[in-house]
Amino acid sequence: MDENFKALEFRDGALVLIDQRILPTRLEYFTCRTSEDVAFAISDMVVRGAPAIGGCAGYGVYLAACEANGDRRAFEEKCSRIRSSRPTAVNLMWAVDRMTRKAGECGMDTAVLLEEAHRIVDEDVAMNKKMAEIGASVIRRNDVILTHCNTGALATCGWGTALGIIKKAHYDGKNIRVYADETRPRFQGARLTAWELVRAGIPSTLIPDSAAATLIRDGMIDLVILGADRITANGDVANKLGTFALSVICKQYGVPFYSAAPTSTIDFEMKDGKDIPIEQRDKDEVVRPGGVLVAPEEIGVYNPAFDVTPHQNITGIITEKGIIRPPFDLNIERIRQGETL
Repeated sequence: MDENFKALEFRDGALVLIDQRILPTRLEYFTCRTSEDVAFAISDMVVRGAPAIGGCAGYGVYLAACEANGDRRAFEEKCSRIRSSRPTAVNLMWAVDRMTRKAGECGMDTAVLLEEAHRIVDEDVAMNKKMAEIGASVIRRNDVILTHCNTGALATCGWGTALGIIKKAHYDGKNIRVYADETRPRFQGARLTAWELVRAGIPSTLIPDSAAATLIRDGMIDLVILGADRITANGDVANKLGTFALSVICKQYGVPFYSAAPTSTIDFEMKDGKDIPIEQRDKDEVVRPGGVLVAPEEIGVYNPAFDVTPHQNITGIITEKGIIRPPFDLNIERIRQGETL
């Protein structure tokens, strides 16, 4: 059950990324040789998905240390640039903070920092595979699953979160079928999730985002599984725009609604979703998707990258430490204390 592609790989002193801006038209790679290259790759969405961003950030900090050559102030400035490249996904801040702590402990020893960056990636892959084993338990034989955005190997350091769970159920022979939202305005579902589903041989159908409500209402969806970019201490979840609307429809019609994410996506210090910073992206993503003008250039655009789903709408949050269920705040605190659910 290993992937035949790597979304990110560090080799020959550089971070090599699948350029997710181009898929599925072509499989091309973007090489980051500097910390600024890494910050650009994150902000321009060459790489995206909270765990993958965290993995890239680890290597970005390593490159920053190489560039700073012992100058602590220069190192901190470069790390700050990486940290601010996208505001919502907490894995980014988590990885930068972890790496800078390690830099303080080891005196900015670049060999030690490179090993720590490798460790972040290896841990993410292991967490994803453990999450897949745990999460596959919520999928029954012949289930029809709806997913949103992209949460597979492209969004992580390997294997995937929500899509990793779906792949595990497929490889376990559960005869599942998947509906994938196209996920406007950047079409991560159409361009990336569909690409991964086809490569994995999973029976699947791509739908316009607005078709999901009809499928759920008509009893054609057994459960929804999608990812998370930040989870707060009370169980509120920030995820790709459109997640909140799906949660409302699922609650209305009694369809189980799961988020899947490693515990590194939990922001234990943030009380609830009201305080999550929501990234506002460029209007061209809406009026010029794929570079094609589809709306008057003069029109105003509201383009938040994420929305927040309240914990009351969530059936469970699948992690490598177990499935977090209500009461979310108490069970998230148990994870913070090092327990396994």
